[in-house]
Amino acid sequence: MQAFVTGAAGFVGSHITERLLREGWEVVGVDAFTDYYARAQKEANLQSVLEHPSFRFLEADLLDLDLSALLSGVDVVFHQAAQAGVRASWGQSFEVYTRLNVLATQRLLEAAKDASLQKFVYASSSSVYGDAETFPTPETARPQPVSPYGVTKLAAEHLCYLYWRNYGVPTVSLRYFTVYGPRQRPDMAFHIFIRALLCDQPISVFGDGRQTRDFTFIDDAVAANLLAATRGPAGSVFNIGGGSRVSLLEVLATLMTLTGREAPVRFREAQRGDARHTAADITQALAVLGYRPQVPLEEGLAREVAWLREFLAQGEGSGGGH
Repeated sequence: MQAFVTGAAGFVGSHITERLLREGWEVVGVDAFTDYYARAQKEANLQSVLEHPSFRFLEADLLDLDLSALLSGVDVVFHQAAQAGVRASWGQSFEVYTRLNVLATQRLLEAAKDASLQKFVYASSSSVYGDAETFPTPETARPQPVSPYGVTKLAAEHLCYLYWRNYGVPTVSLRYFTVYGPRQRPDMAFHIFIRALLCDQPISVFGDGRQTRDFTFIDDAVAANLLAATRGPAGSVFNIGGGSRVSLLEVLATLMTLTGREAPVRFREAQRGDARHTAADITQALAVLGYRPQVPLEEGLAREVAWLREFLAQGEGSGGGH
């Protein structure tokens, strides 16, 4: 089997690439190394696979590639590439989000309609729900994003549906609920909290800390992608959650226990575009894909703490991009 993984140097994309190679796939990975966060971390994400004989890596923007040629012989596309981040998506930055999240997806789908794909798995987001009306939130809930980022993820999801409906592209969209674990992006809350504790710095929390999230460990998100590739009906959408909805204050207490450290917590004004609560109804993912999250929150947090300790000790991916 051959896979095409976009965003292969990113948090989720690098883990998917590793898993596919372990299972005997041939993988072509592409990443543009956008400047949303340090190149050194992305290069460190790829270190374990760059020399693998079944992996070919391209540093390029999807919009600059001959995508039709690249998809020749590909069985499954795992489209993880995107400009991430809710808070950075306002104002002039929205142009970057529309280019990388919407236009790039459309170009990839345009190439996919002439390819012989078995599946096109798209990384969507719980951000499409915004402040959902019901918890846990099923896929049938009305999407109403409260951030420009969420708007672009929903637009790309709609593109996946229409390319399936009109051209038969076998798309499956996965709405991730706050993925965490080793290699998590440095702008994400767990990474920020752990780094602050390990470096004896104060912790900033936007809002009152009582906001809740459904947190999904990276290995579970990767498993969901492989299940979608093999079992997901074309044109479908699934919530991918971790079954551990807790408040940020509860997470902080757990992290202080795991690190054996404490830090002052400074509460700051809530940010525009941040949903107050998220909770995934994963009934459909269980029934159709057989998706069952395996990693409880405390175990997952312990793994992320261990990774970040090592990452910081090594000089944050030393040897790459400094």
